[in-house]
Amino acid sequence: MGNLAIIPARSGSKGLKDKNIKLLNGKPLLAYTIEAARESGLFDEIMVSTDSQEYADIAKQWGANVPFLRSNELSNDTASSWDAVKEVIERYKNLGTEFDTVALLQPTSPLRTSNDIIEGYKVLKEKAANLVVGVCEMDHSPLWSNTLPENLSMENFIRPDVVEMPRQSIPIYYRINGALYIVKVDYLMRTPDIYGDRSFASVMKKENSIDIDDQMDFTIAEVLISERIRK
Repeated sequence: MGNLAIIPARSGSKGLKDKNIKLLNGKPLLAYTIEAARESGLFDEIMVSTDSQEYADIAKQWGANVPFLRSNELSNDTASSWDAVKEVIERYKNLGTEFDTVALLQPTSPLRTSNDIIEGYKVLKEKAANLVVGVCEMDHSPLWSNTLPENLSMENFIRPDVVEMPRQSIPIYYRINGALYIVKVDYLMRTPDIYGDRSFASVMKKENSIDIDDQMDFTIAEVLISERIRK
């Protein structure tokens, strides 16, 4: 029993080809997440869930375990990360190994640090939580957003009470950043809605919350990592 880290790294990305192993400042993208998990010192097992032997070999080179490949049923675009997590938990159980908690660490969040993971586990303990999710402050308040009609009219685009609100009085909004999910295994396996009983946020810095989806995100991450290394 202990803590399991799962890094989902399916091959065949359409937005950015092979992004999970694409070199970012000289290292495969997934390597940053493996290193952060290892440096946290919290995990009994760090596992990369992938459908690719090439990805598996790269993951092992950077210190992760890949005792089995992901099933074909969960290797397509429609499969969810949580389905893949549950598959990993069941397969470890069949091998005689069970865990208390599982952390889902997306490889597309290379600026997430070991300290972010440590802080997430602190929230899990202090709140006696079933689920902890990484969030960050939004760049722009959704109160200043709306849909547009076909004629592009801005009439009533912003609610009157928001227009009159001083900028410093606008409430802070947060978004799920995709960088950190920590959940108790028994809770995950028995509930259809993980965002339910005793789920809490772990607030991360915006610069640690970059989620790589396309080339622009990748370029931004390169700049930020280069600056972090320089400092």
